Amino acid sequence: MLSEAPLPHVLPLASFLDELFFLYSLAGVLAGAVLMMGYQRWKAAAYKIRLAEKADKLMDEANREAEALKTQILLEAKEEALEIKTRGEAELAEARRLQLSREQTLDRRAEQLDNQEADLRKQQRGLENSQQRLDAGLKSLAEQRDELKTLERKQRKVLEAVSGMTRAEAAEQLMKALDEELEHERGKLLLKKKKQINETIKEKSREMLLTAIQRYASAYTADSTTSTVDVPTDDMKGRIIGREGRNIRAFEKATGIDVIIDDTPGVVIVSGFDPVRREIARRSLANLIADGRIHPSKIEEVVEETKQQINELIIQKGREAADEVDVPGLSDRLIEMLGRLHFRTSYSQNVLRHSVEVAFLSGMIAEMLGMRGDVARRCGLLHDIGKAADHELEGGHPKIGADLLRRHNESPEVVHAALGHHDEIVVEHPYTMVVATADACSASRPGARRESLERYIKRMEELESIARRFEGVREAYAISAGRELRVIIDSTTTSDEQAAVVCHEIAKAFERELLYPGEIKVTVLRETAFTEVAK
Repeated sequence: MLSEAPLPHVLPLASFLDELFFLYSLAGVLAGAVLMMGYQRWKAAAYKIRLAEKADKLMDEANREAEALKTQILLEAKEEALEIKTRGEAELAEARRLQLSREQTLDRRAEQLDNQEADLRKQQRGLENSQQRLDAGLKSLAEQRDELKTLERKQRKVLEAVSGMTRAEAAEQLMKALDEELEHERGKLLLKKKKQINETIKEKSREMLLTAIQRYASAYTADSTTSTVDVPTDDMKGRIIGREGRNIRAFEKATGIDVIIDDTPGVVIVSGFDPVRREIARRSLANLIADGRIHPSKIEEVVEETKQQINELIIQKGREAADEVDVPGLSDRLIEMLGRLHFRTSYSQNVLRHSVEVAFLSGMIAEMLGMRGDVARRCGLLHDIGKAADHELEGGHPKIGADLLRRHNESPEVVHAALGHHDEIVVEHPYTMVVATADACSASRPGARRESLERYIKRMEELESIARRFEGVREAYAISAGRELRVIIDSTTTSDEQAAVVCHEIAKAFERELLYPGEIKVTVLRETAFTEVAK
């Protein structure tokens, strides 16, 4: 049996193989380690590259964001600078406009002062010329009086020389002269009785008018329409004007009314000839100021709404007036025209209230005279209807009103009352005279109409200056708001008959030279008083 011991030559080979395997294993391990280290280095290098790329990317994004932020900041700065520049230019333009407006106002005031000074100089020259003419006339009159006395003395001497009359003949001539004087006195007595009768008639008519006025007892007839709108601040004026004036142009185009904005604090003026349009503009502007939103579209909206409100108010006022005086059956057009009178004034007297008052007075006077009161009230209510359209049509308001009433089939009495209530035509209907009387009572009674202070003073001065032009007048005083003038006559140079003539001539001079509503009473005082009425 063979032994299982290894062969001697096999042992070295196995050992070699083991060493070789170990070397290969060691080499593999070293190679793996080298490969692992290379892989780790490659991975680290790749990660480092990615970090660098990511850092570059973040840097680029940061740069882009910085550039965008820088651009945005620059744009905002430019916009803010542009806005500041625009605001500054607007404020500068507004300041220049206000300065120009102030300069124009000062120029107008200076021009007015120059005109007033020129008028005063002209009046002074006129007074000096009148004084010179008066002095020349007085001198001429004195010369003529002296010449007349001289001729009278000469004539008396000649008559005494050539008469050769007896005492009886002289007495007969004296009696004849006395008869002529008595005839003259009888004529004066007849004139005095006639004057007393006229005064009695005037007294009765005055009682009738006073009774009618007292029965009516109107609270007021005077009214005033404003053309100004209050603004809370001066900044609101700029908003009303708008950028480059677009708001104010849109407002004026929508209303047809001019808007005047000056340096007067807290007030804006609306100016226009049509009273209804002016009222629409005033209310629209007040509504816009209260609302605060002022731009062209809002302006058109508010103006349209206000027009509808005013139209409704016009119809309402016309119907209320017709119902108040019990005048039925008026056409819609006449109702509208009657309501438009609510916005019309005459010497600050509301024309609609004046028409209502005339209607009441006409009806009462007609009933006292035994006439139809309903016809008189209709005539009185519609007598001034032409004033609602006299700014749109040619001619005076009597003719316009008569044509309007004729087109709407009103009776001849009503048409004639509208046409002739100012005594411009021959009176054909008694109702016309009744309406004219009531119209004078309503317009001339104290408190019915108001005048400005300048016009009031001018009227008083004109009355007194006209009266002082007449010979023998020492002083003249206008009283009762210019409705009465009292004249003091020099009793040493003027007789009672001459004083009566002066009183009459002063009244006629007022009628020729002045325009005024109602009547002016002229009273001349000497030893007796003489009174005339200028109508």
